[in-house]
Amino acid sequence: MPRHPKKPRQLVADGRMYLWTVRHSHRVLDSGRSADCRQTLTLYPQPAGTGGSLQIVFASGPGQYVPGGAPFGSGDVGFTQGADLNLHEPGAVRALLDMALTHGWQPGEQRTVELDGWPLLEAAASARTGGAGPAGP
Repeated sequence: MPRHPKKPRQLVADGRMYLWTVRHSHRVLDSGRSADCRQTLTLYPQPAGTGGSLQIVFASGPGQYVPGGAPFGSGDVGFTQGADLNLHEPGAVRALLDMALTHGWQPGEQRTVELDGWPLLEAAASARTGGAGPAGP
């Protein structure tokens, strides 16, 4: 039976458990077209109450893609000429978590923290490919 797409998934990193979700959001224009697409990866330290959530946000912008469907997969984010990740892959989530920790996020902090995902993306993608340089097309 396939996994329910909105059910949080588990990730264990450095002896700590997290639940994580990926959500796509956007504004709908009067014409019916989507604008201001965002992918948000949210990690919740476990057990509940032991820390605030971490939201890593990828907002669409010049030179970046945050598709909402075909031909790209759900969860894909990247630079049009450079690194990319699929936020539904546990290894990508782990790499982004590691980058957030390197950039000072403290999982025990009791407030929600939102980080811009773009500054983390290249290093996370490089970590996923074994440090061989940026991933992507």
